[in-house]
Amino acid sequence: MITFGGKLILLDIEGTVSPLAFVHDMMFPYARQRVDAFLSANWDDAGVQAALKQMAQDGGSRWENVQDLQPFVVAEVHRLMDADVKATGLKLLQGLIWEEGFRTGELRSRIFEDVPHALAQWCRKGCDIRIYSSGSVHAQKLFFAHTQRGDLSVHLSGCYDTTTGSKREASSYASIAADCRLRANHILFVSDVADELDAARTAGMFTALAIRPGNRSAPPHDHPVIHSFSEIEIA
Repeated sequence: MITFGGKLILLDIEGTVSPLAFVHDMMFPYARQRVDAFLSANWDDAGVQAALKQMAQDGGSRWENVQDLQPFVVAEVHRLMDADVKATGLKLLQGLIWEEGFRTGELRSRIFEDVPHALAQWCRKGCDIRIYSSGSVHAQKLFFAHTQRGDLSVHLSGCYDTTTGSKREASSYASIAADCRLRANHILFVSDVADELDAARTAGMFTALAIRPGNRSAPPHDHPVIHSFSEIEIA
C-alpha cells in the first residue's frame, strides 16, 4: 500500500491502465491494417497533413527525394511499428486512424477492473489525475472516452505525449510539473517501465511500478510496487 499526500497522480497507459495485449494485439494491428485505406480517403485532411509533416521531421533524410509519397508513408508506418519506435508523427497518425475505430465502435478500450473505481475515488478526494503516454494526446482522450466501462475521461485534468519530451528524460517530468504549476514532489507517477520511473524520480516525483498481468518482468529497481490502483491511498 502506498499513501500519497500530494496533489496529482500521473499515469502511464500501456501496462498500467490497460493490458499490454490490448495495445499490441488490437490497437496496433488496427492502425497497421488500415493505414493505406485511411490515407487514400483522408490524404488532404489538415490533421493528416500535420501528422505527415511531423513524420517527415522525425524521419529526416529518409523523406528526401520521395516521389510516390503514399506508398512510402505506408511502408514507413510499418517499419516504425515493427521497431516499436515512439515517433511523434507516427503516434499522431495512429491516433487519427484509431479515432475512426472508436467512433464506429470497432474499438473499445480495455482497462483493468480496478481503474474506474480508483479514478473516481481519487477525484472525490481532490486529487488531480493526468496521463503521460507515448500515444498522442488525441489518442489518449479517445482511449479514455471509449472504454468498456464507459467514458472515464471525465476524471482527467490533462494529457501529455512525446511533444513534451521522451518519457525516459527527467526534463520531460520537470516540464509536466511546471505545466501543472506544482512542485515535482507533489506528483506521483505510475508506470510499468522502470526507466521512466527513474527519470520521474530524478525530476523529484514520487513513483510506483505497476506490476500487471501480462507485463514484462521488471529489471532490478528500487521503486515501490503496486498490483492494483486500490493500493494507492490518498492521504
